[in-house]
Amino acid sequence: MDVVVDYLQRVPQPVQWGLAGIGAFVLGSKLVSYLQLVLSAFVLGGTNLRKYGKPGTWAVVTGASDGLGKEYALQLAAKGFNLVLVSRTLSKLDTLAEEIKQKYSEKDVQIKTLAMDFSKDNNEDYDRLRELVQGLDVGILINNVGQSHSMPVSFLETPREELQNIVTINCLGTLKVTQVIAPILKERKRGLILTMGSFAGWTPTPYLATYSGSKAFLQQWSIALASELADDNVDVYLVLSHLVTTAMSKVRRASLLVPNARPFVKNALGKIGLGGYQAAPNTYTPWWSHAYMLWFIENIPGANGSITIGQNKKMHVDIRRRALRKQAREAKQQ
Repeated sequence: MDVVVDYLQRVPQPVQWGLAGIGAFVLGSKLVSYLQLVLSAFVLGGTNLRKYGKPGTWAVVTGASDGLGKEYALQLAAKGFNLVLVSRTLSKLDTLAEEIKQKYSEKDVQIKTLAMDFSKDNNEDYDRLRELVQGLDVGILINNVGQSHSMPVSFLETPREELQNIVTINCLGTLKVTQVIAPILKERKRGLILTMGSFAGWTPTPYLATYSGSKAFLQQWSIALASELADDNVDVYLVLSHLVTTAMSKVRRASLLVPNARPFVKNALGKIGLGGYQAAPNTYTPWWSHAYMLWFIENIPGANGSITIGQNKKMHVDIRRRALRKQAREAKQQ
């Protein structure tokens, strides 16, 4: 210790002040970032949805028949938005449309549905969507459609069909829908595009490599699109989430780190744009425990650090092991 003190005493005072200033700046930036986190999680509200349209404005929701997409549809209808619901199964869409009309009958919500299988990448489907929204005052697009792996799997063992579907649905599907809807928002000079991201795309996730890559692609694409449309007063954000109790996550029980779909979507619509504490621009993490996890990882081990990636790998190897054991048990019972 004496050696260290003696060494520091020999450092010129201007250098000492310079190092102290750098340290104070780094510490101060971390404190400001943490304050932004606390305010965003518990105090501040995000952009009011009325910025994007009065009651009767249309919102397009993809992957609308289940999970988060269904919740987005229900909560936007509660706020008086008309809906264009897009998903694979027409019967589920019709059931949801009837549920919304009965639940919010006093709001006189208009609903249009379009059944399309995003994995087919059929350009005629996107042409039908363009015809469906023609002449509508669309103010919001929720890019929710997505697919993950059936269970964690190494990239070399990933079935070709699963690999193809993940990239086609998550990437091409989102891009092509946005090319249909974004020109409407640009022309009206206001609008919102929310795209569902994932922690799996925010940090590299072994054993979900294809899904991880597809969500990382959406992260970069969304930030670039936000810059392109900023001059037209169209807001573009990526919504980051860890696990939520949906069919895709296969988690059924809510916990501190795993909210149900309803409160998650309520926060996603209520905290638009509150992501100043995050490294990536035009990105926000609406659920408070997810936001705290993200802040800690970004500021301590790093989202791309070896510790984070190693823990991710360990977790998903364990999930795969348990899934395979369950699969084997079910096979014996048949």
